[in-house]
Amino acid sequence: MRRAVLTTASTGALVVLLLSLKPHHPAGLPAAAPAPSPAGSRPSGGRPADGTYTGSPVPTRYGTVQVAATVKGGVLTAVKVLRVPSENGRDQEIAAYAVPRLTQEALSVHGAAIDAVSGASYTSAGYIRSLQSALDRAGV
Repeated sequence: MRRAVLTTASTGALVVLLLSLKPHHPAGLPAAAPAPSPAGSRPSGGRPADGTYTGSPVPTRYGTVQVAATVKGGVLTAVKVLRVPSENGRDQEIAAYAVPRLTQEALSVHGAAIDAVSGASYTSAGYIRSLQSALDRAGV
C-alpha cells in the first residue's frame, strides 16, 4: 500500500514539474520593425549602386552590434564591423571568436542568410540584423 501511495505521489509531482516548464525559445532578439531607410539611401533602378552601406545599430542584451556592408556589382564583397559588445573581457572574447566567422560566412553566401555562431547567440543575431538592414539599404 505504501508503494502505491509513493508511486502515485511521485508521478503526480513529476507531471506538475513537467507542466510548469516553459517551452524553449531561441536566444534571438525581440522582433522589431525594420528601421526606415533615409531618403536617397536606396538606389533607384534595377541594379544596386556600388558602395558601402551602414546597417542599423542593433541593441542586444550585452551591447550594440552594427556593421557596414560593401556592395559591388550587386554582390556583397566586404563587411566592416563598426560596433560589437565589448564591455568586459568575456564580451571581447566572444566577439573576437564570433565576428570573423560571421563575416566569413556572410561573404561566402553574399548575404545575411547565415547561421549563428554557437556561444554567441546575441552577437550573431545582432550582426545578422544589422547586416540585413545594410543590404536592404543597398537594394540587394
